[in-house]
Amino acid sequence: MRYFFPFLFFLLSQSFLWAQMDNIPRDTSYTIWSTYLKNKKRYPDVRPVWPDLPKGVKAKNDLVYARLDSGRELHLNVYYPKGKKKQLLSGILMIHGGGWDSGLKDNLVPMAQQLAKAGYVTVAVEYRLSPEAPYPAGVCDLKAAVRWMRANATRFRIDTSRIACFGGSAGAHLASLLGATNGLSLYDGCNTSNSGHSSDVQAVLNIDGILSFIHPDAEPEKGGPSSTKWLGSIEENYERWKEASPMEYAGKNTPPFLFVNSSQPRFHAGRDDFIKILDQYGTYSEVHTLEGSPHAFWLLDPWFEPTLQISEAFLKKIFN
Repeated sequence: MRYFFPFLFFLLSQSFLWAQMDNIPRDTSYTIWSTYLKNKKRYPDVRPVWPDLPKGVKAKNDLVYARLDSGRELHLNVYYPKGKKKQLLSGILMIHGGGWDSGLKDNLVPMAQQLAKAGYVTVAVEYRLSPEAPYPAGVCDLKAAVRWMRANATRFRIDTSRIACFGGSAGAHLASLLGATNGLSLYDGCNTSNSGHSSDVQAVLNIDGILSFIHPDAEPEKGGPSSTKWLGSIEENYERWKEASPMEYAGKNTPPFLFVNSSQPRFHAGRDDFIKILDQYGTYSEVHTLEGSPHAFWLLDPWFEPTLQISEAFLKKIFN
């Protein structure tokens, strides 16, 4: 049941979505299904984890959180526990990966749904990718999404003092960039929606994402097609690569960090030095490595559940 019926619903919903797509350039090659196909030969027991709305959880899908000057609308899904209790809930912005140039917000819907079941308000967000707009557009969009969460806090019972970012791969890098730039106006200019609200976040869950483009450990990213499409060539745009590196901003305003990593070092470039900076300011961090796991492990069983459990435990420790 966990696989077939949710998968069927997922395909039908995606068919509707794709039928509604406009002429915006998109690369949708990075999906739960493509991740499964990529890994099933090496891991024959691996299974994709599809959306499956739990009992007791409500969903509001494809809400518009920003309208750009071009007329382009950006969307998000919200998942939240049922009930009319007055208790405020921690919010989590869910940022999908895909090398800054591909992927869909749907990739993190299964995780968002399960975290909502655990008592959080989760927001799976669409943002502009490099085929549509290069850096820093997507970062500005995500800052706007955090502001939207605060602007709609009453509607969804979000505690505005407890908002986290959860990101996988490139989404983890972006979540880290949001957290590291708390209090800065660097990314407020190219998406000004709900500008009266703060875009600061109080925790970051980095699921196998890099912390720097210019750190020695980030050598595989230098000249890589995905990062180059997003940032331009490093030879001509070194300052942009530096500016887009979360480590450059780590300091007293950086919130607690959770790192959940595969055993592939290239996907946590700069992590250890980033943690050293956090330690200097007494900022809490955790590191968990899922040995033998592939990149994008959080989309697949048997690694989905451990990632969920680690994330829940971290959030409970930080917010409760």
